[in-house]
Amino acid sequence: MAKTTRVTMPQLGESVHEGTISKWLVKPGDKVTEFEPMLEVDTDKVNAEVPAPVTGILREILAKEGETVQAGTEIAVVETGDGAVSATTEAPAPAAATEAPKVQERPSPPAAAPPPPRERGGEATAPPAAAAPPPRERGGEEHRYSPGVLMAADELKVDLSRVTGTGLGGRVTKKDVQEFAAKGKAAPPPSAPAPALAPKAVPGEGDQAVQLTRVRRLIAENMTRAKQTIPHAWQTQEVDMSGVVANRNANKAQFQQQEGFSLTYLPYVMAAAIHGLREHPEVNSTFNETELLVHRDINLGISVGLEDTLLVPVVRKADGLSLAGLARAVNDLATRARNKQLKADDLAGATFTVNNSGTFGTLFSYSVINPGQAGILTMEAIVERPVALKGMIGIKPMMYLCFSFDHRVLDGLQAARYLTSCRKWLESVTVETSIY
Repeated sequence: MAKTTRVTMPQLGESVHEGTISKWLVKPGDKVTEFEPMLEVDTDKVNAEVPAPVTGILREILAKEGETVQAGTEIAVVETGDGAVSATTEAPAPAAATEAPKVQERPSPPAAAPPPPRERGGEATAPPAAAAPPPRERGGEEHRYSPGVLMAADELKVDLSRVTGTGLGGRVTKKDVQEFAAKGKAAPPPSAPAPALAPKAVPGEGDQAVQLTRVRRLIAENMTRAKQTIPHAWQTQEVDMSGVVANRNANKAQFQQQEGFSLTYLPYVMAAAIHGLREHPEVNSTFNETELLVHRDINLGISVGLEDTLLVPVVRKADGLSLAGLARAVNDLATRARNKQLKADDLAGATFTVNNSGTFGTLFSYSVINPGQAGILTMEAIVERPVALKGMIGIKPMMYLCFSFDHRVLDGLQAARYLTSCRKWLESVTVETSIY
């Protein structure tokens, strides 16, 4: 007998409570297979494929492409079981059991059934745990702000009653406060003429308008906030990579055979970054306006460039890994990023970032710091260059190591010391240095 399963939006990470459906990979009438991709979802941290929870026939799509829905919201109906013939068989019962607005349609609901918001003494914002995701109302919750939100509102002189919350249940987040303040500063006074900014581009003949994905928009917002709030400064040192190149050449064949993927130069630079963070723990910190939060764990964010976006998955407790261990972690994250298998938690919690733009041949990069971090270290292309050696000219593989740092956290002297630690570690590598 045919049965129906109502597919819900999964929670794609510990701190991710909603997602935007970017693309359905199947259409009504198609067969879906358990664990195979069913749709693509954008969150504020990652673009991911969502697998089908069961095998059956997709009978109905309840959430359209471009729609943002809360975790737990029903998004599709799949018909399962032998002889499945109807798209609506047994569908009304689950709908009544899960959608709060339809509770009144069930006569004399049992005590365990979730009551509608009006029966909660006026607090319409506290939805029952078993109900579908709540509407974006704030009601009795609108004055329950976190300490971080209250502090941000006080510092930025923001009236919280005017801020629209985007958090779970419509709660106001610190990001909401910061964006509200930024928009207020950017807006010209009512009587003032509009600033002479570049007008919005008007498409011409043959031009194509490509809509930004949710991830692309969030990257743009994040980078804009970083440049507006973090006073960036930069330093560069030139590194003799002779020892690193020799070590990699001595190990790459055996490593490829044993691990199944190539040994790159990135793990060496990651190890150098970790060494520098151990010697200068203040670099592994977050600026919190009135204090510096120095992190115990070293969680390295690694920039992974894809065709249409940039992701920064995190290697947690990277200081406990060998060169081979770092290589394995990077390969795993990069592979899952390209296959859209990353979870939101894979992109959260970085305390410092390493960027590898040199793989594309760049020589100098002034990378943008991720908010909440004190710096980002960028390895550039390794190029053979003539170098003075004891009064003679020799050819050596040289690399520029570029460091973008938050000038609120580090002064030039501290930044130079950190960069020097990284350079010295790389130049201390020899053929005998163990990668395991």
